[in-house]
Amino acid sequence: MGTPVRTSGAAAVARGLRQALGIALVGLAVGLACWPLNAIDRVQDALIGQMPGFGPSRWTGLPLALALAPIAVVPLLLLLQAGALRRSAGSGLPQLVQALEQPEHRNQQLAAAPTAGRLLLWSLASLVLLPIGREGPAAQLGAAIAHGLGRRRLSPDLLAAAAGAGLAGAFNTPLMGVIFVAEELTRRFQARLIWPALLMAGLAAEVGGLGGQPLFALGIHDTPVLEWEQALWALPIGLGAGLVGGLMARLLLLGSGRLLPLARRRPIITGVVVGAALALLTLISGGINCGDGETLLRQMLTQAEQVRSTAIEPGSWTSWTPTVAVRLIGPVLALSSGIPGGLIDPAFALGGSFGGGVLQLAGGPAWLGVLLGMAGGLAGATQLPVMSLAFAVRIAGAQQLLPGLLLASLFGAVAGRWLMPVPVYRALEHLGSQQKSSSMSVLKPENS
Repeated sequence: MGTPVRTSGAAAVARGLRQALGIALVGLAVGLACWPLNAIDRVQDALIGQMPGFGPSRWTGLPLALALAPIAVVPLLLLLQAGALRRSAGSGLPQLVQALEQPEHRNQQLAAAPTAGRLLLWSLASLVLLPIGREGPAAQLGAAIAHGLGRRRLSPDLLAAAAGAGLAGAFNTPLMGVIFVAEELTRRFQARLIWPALLMAGLAAEVGGLGGQPLFALGIHDTPVLEWEQALWALPIGLGAGLVGGLMARLLLLGSGRLLPLARRRPIITGVVVGAALALLTLISGGINCGDGETLLRQMLTQAEQVRSTAIEPGSWTSWTPTVAVRLIGPVLALSSGIPGGLIDPAFALGGSFGGGVLQLAGGPAWLGVLLGMAGGLAGATQLPVMSLAFAVRIAGAQQLLPGLLLASLFGAVAGRWLMPVPVYRALEHLGSQQKSSSMSVLKPENS
């Protein structure tokens, strides 16, 4: 009687090891695949540094060419999305949600061709400094790699874990990737989901870090602020940043409902209008609206740290309202037209600029407002408070601010829900399904 038990136990261990090895290989592959995305992100940061808003440059040469580039590039992107790369339109996350919840669409959404097309569109958009993030293409890339390596037999949970690994590899944030899987993609915290996600995300982040993705993208920010003071500032900053983040999500949904059909029917005209609007925002703001927002956050935190050490009030902080405005309008315009990208970095920058400006005007520590605002803005835009907390702690190395970031994320998510009852990624997936059904009903011939 004992031998069969030992044999069965050994077989179970062997199956577990094979499964773990397969999951590990997916994590390694996803991390490697994120290297080009991270390299393009670094090039984008270098180009943004040439803008007048971030240095001594003037509107000549390269800065001027980059400012005007969207007028030509956005029509090209929309033309490709309406034609040869039709299946690659959209950020990637709504399409991923559809693939996870509707298996019949999995081959279409996670195939190699639309994945490569989405990465191409995102790369072109990023190199001309459009104000978009990268979580959409990164998450979809992770799931597509797992879909291909698994020979289309993987469960939705493992595909979702691979999507989280894509986020981990792109941002060097393994815990954030795992939480995103549980909080948004599957909405379940279960051991059978968490451990594969941890293994995939951990390896993907490690490999992504070897490709140059920094451990703390915005540096390490220690704080002497006590917990009660963090809580005091987290309430107004979290609620305010959550509202502007929720407004971004709301405008993105409304804008997508209007712009996406126009972009499909008249890609060139729509692209010229959107590109000209983005170019105008760049010229007005000195390039503050350009890119995913990490460069702006890094500059704001550097200035705020200098103020904290020298006790000198920076006059530039009094102009925070225009910064918030351009960081709100730019991403909404770009993403509403269906250009692949993401909302995480833009919402982070929006909330950070809001929080820093408010605390400067209130006579408080602006650097604290930036950090609390980042968490509140992201939570308000996505309604994912736990993910927002993990991302804020990781990207800014602000472990001592955990109490304040926790409250800011919570208040931000509550405020965001006032404006967006349905989380933005789910709302965009539903909108895309509605528009597709409407398009098919228009093309369907009437019965005689």
